[in-house]
Amino acid sequence: MEASNSSINEAYWPLPYLYSSFTSIWLVFSCCWIFNTYISRHFQVNSLQWALASVPCVKSLQLAFSFLFWYSCFYFQTCSLWMSFGVYVTGLLFETASIVSFLLIAHGYCITSERLSVPERRAMAVLGCVFYLILVGHRASIPYFSILLVFDYLIIFFVIFNHITQNLSLLSEQLDYIQDEGVQEMYDAVYTKYLMFKKFKGAMNIVAIAETAIFLNMESSPERYWMKLLVREWAHFCIFLYIGWIFRSQDLAPRFSVMPTHKSKKERVIPPIYSIELDAASFKDFSSREWQIGVPTFQDRSSKDSILVVIQHPHTSRPILSNSGSGISASEAVCSSFRSN
Repeated sequence: MEASNSSINEAYWPLPYLYSSFTSIWLVFSCCWIFNTYISRHFQVNSLQWALASVPCVKSLQLAFSFLFWYSCFYFQTCSLWMSFGVYVTGLLFETASIVSFLLIAHGYCITSERLSVPERRAMAVLGCVFYLILVGHRASIPYFSILLVFDYLIIFFVIFNHITQNLSLLSEQLDYIQDEGVQEMYDAVYTKYLMFKKFKGAMNIVAIAETAIFLNMESSPERYWMKLLVREWAHFCIFLYIGWIFRSQDLAPRFSVMPTHKSKKERVIPPIYSIELDAASFKDFSSREWQIGVPTFQDRSSKDSILVVIQHPHTSRPILSNSGSGISASEAVCSSFRSN
């Protein structure tokens, strides 16, 4: 599509410079995120961090398309239809990826459970697809889709805040249980997760306010468009920088990665720790149907330093023991028994 400098409103002249600056900022942010996630991959289960990396990557691509579109309009007198289509599609993907990433965090993915259950994955997929389709209709100015988008946002934020509240309640109960039972080996890990959700809840309040302000101020004159663009892009960057800093890959508290595979509707508490000392002869004759005995913690089973963990069967109500040939490792018992619940 041909365009001349005289046919383009002069109010849009700052746009190429704004988009080029934000493209550079988001690209550096994306590279730092991916690099940090890769070098810190041994510290924790980082599937969440890799999923979150898609957000700055898609945003960088959207801003790059926007820069190329406006640059070609002003300096080559050609406003590319394909570039504008790229801006449109990547903008939809960025909004959808943002919502899905918020839902992943709110559900406690890789924080309170290693994987999401099948119903959780299906519900999240439905929310993401419906949000994407409604956003397409809204961007295409189809009647009544603005109202549908508002209702969809309300449902999504209700789901997000509801799951955040549930996780905070669960972690708070676990912290109280830890203090009552004196299981200090897990306190720092659970408290770190509790602080993460508290900070994320505050960030989601800011996101809800920002999205409302952006939605109410979509219609603007060309003279003020670049100023609103500047405010909106800085708000997006600051929010995702804060969330990215909270959930970055790092060497977190010990036992942070100790979590059940899936969430359970049953009451889940951290088990108390009891230790016993057995000599080699007594341990050899030790047998019980309630205990799973002899779980090695090292590959070399012949090593004298390898620790053997005794785990109580999950359907019994007797206390949990941990044992080795020459002593007890209480912390290993917590890890193993917590995984088995």
